Amino acid sequence: MRAFVKHDLDGFFGLFIDNLVQLLLIVALCGGMCGMTGEHARLIHERILPGAAVSILLGNLFYAWQAHRVAARERRDDVTALPFGINTPSLLVYVFFVMAPVYRSTGSPEAAWRMGLLACIGSGLIEFFGSFVAERIRRNTPRAALLSTLAGIAIGFIAMKFALEIFVSPVVGMLPMAIILVTYFANRRMPLGLPGGLMAVACGTLIAWCLPGDWLIHPMSAAAVGEAWMSKGWHPPQWAGDAIRSLAELSPADWLGFVSVIVPMGLINVVASLQNIESAEAGGDRFNTTSSLAVNGIGTLAAAAFGSCFPTTIYIGHPGWKKLGARAGYSTLNGLVITALCFTGTVSLVNSLVPLEAGIAIVLWIGLVMTAQAFQATPREHAPAVALGLFPAIAAWGATVMWGAFFAAQLTVTDVASVSDGVIETRVLSPVGSATTMQTLLEMDHSGAGRSSMVNGFLIHGLNLMERGYIFTCMVLSALAASLIDGRFRAAAVWAIVGSVFAAVGLSHSYTLVGNTVDYHLLFGDAPDGAYAYSAWPIAIGYLMVAGVCLAFARQRETTAGS
Repeated sequence: MRAFVKHDLDGFFGLFIDNLVQLLLIVALCGGMCGMTGEHARLIHERILPGAAVSILLGNLFYAWQAHRVAARERRDDVTALPFGINTPSLLVYVFFVMAPVYRSTGSPEAAWRMGLLACIGSGLIEFFGSFVAERIRRNTPRAALLSTLAGIAIGFIAMKFALEIFVSPVVGMLPMAIILVTYFANRRMPLGLPGGLMAVACGTLIAWCLPGDWLIHPMSAAAVGEAWMSKGWHPPQWAGDAIRSLAELSPADWLGFVSVIVPMGLINVVASLQNIESAEAGGDRFNTTSSLAVNGIGTLAAAAFGSCFPTTIYIGHPGWKKLGARAGYSTLNGLVITALCFTGTVSLVNSLVPLEAGIAIVLWIGLVMTAQAFQATPREHAPAVALGLFPAIAAWGATVMWGAFFAAQLTVTDVASVSDGVIETRVLSPVGSATTMQTLLEMDHSGAGRSSMVNGFLIHGLNLMERGYIFTCMVLSALAASLIDGRFRAAAVWAIVGSVFAAVGLSHSYTLVGNTVDYHLLFGDAPDGAYAYSAWPIAIGYLMVAGVCLAFARQRETTAGS
């Protein structure tokens, strides 16, 4: 298999846009919520971004090499490397629930960064050691359960998000979308044989630069390009050994409260990566589970070792990149380009030159392919099980939309902070004292329970409890349904018991709520003072009742067969 093929460009643009969004989120969130502005911006540009680049390069090169190994072993030339990059949920959760609280309590961006390193190390260790048991989980889990979760994520968090972005900026976004759909739905060649992804990005960028600023949500600006160019500089990765060693000086009281965040996120990363490996096999490429997940964990540990606070992961979407025609080269190219941008301080320069709307149609395509695969690559009779597994992920997406609305209602702009020499501006927000919060609504005495509060017909409590650990819930419900469809009642009972255990220990459904901030509520963890806390014991009992029904029918069938 060749090191690089033409359609690796298409795959590169999709994966690059995805990774670029994560890097821009790091700059904006760490600057706006963790005080990493002004002189403290060096923590972002000299420590976090170079460290993230090391982890991305390491993973991208390994998965490209792995694809070549599989191609050589199976004598094929159509193997697509696993996509890899920064884990978006972990990025958001670690900023909001680990780093920002430390910054608020200490006023020190350095302390927030160090606690982020601790969270990243914890996640990396869970990912690495989880790799040694993941294959056993995979062998005993119906494919419908593994793929339905990804389909739910693809619908809500990928396809829906980027479809909204396109239609918010239609003049820039819809022509690239048309090019992608014509290229990959209708299988038509672009002029001069150019890759569809390259044509889409080029056309979207050209339109954005030709239009007047008041036509665009994010106007293109030569001044912004100039400012971004001035912020460039050489930022090689720096070993973070001293910062990591200083973590040993922390007392358990300093970090124990964050275990309820780190452990669930680490486990979710293991399961999500496992699902993506299964998705790759369903698409025709079988990779070794243990080595794939182990390198995922090593990438996260390497990120922390060189100063990044954010775990890496095997990305959703392998079948989409495969249908694009990408092979191994797109992974190598992404790693090299991301590394070059982070080491030279030019992440903001690319953002100022190329509108994200020009490339997000590629990621939308990935989401569509992932959703379709969940139904196409599973037994036809398991389609209802796939559909059932979609609901928790879609509910989780709805919960995040609801949270955003409550946060927006609660906050008001008080200042604008300059980040990256004015290239990215982060709004600094402060709470409005009179705003109604989710906690206020849930604590109201509605029907004596305080849990019937609704937003536009949707239960606040229901969305919150379905969002917590939704990846586990998707798997359990879909696997349970697939087992019942196959008449495997005892297997269905086992999955119901697994769901009960997850709920009882707090890995799913349980949560704490402070204002509008939702966090995990583990079995032996204490809720913050004044928090609204929900322990999912009723759901755990409900799962056990489901298990009882399944076992009763299993016994009935065995008795009937015996007679």
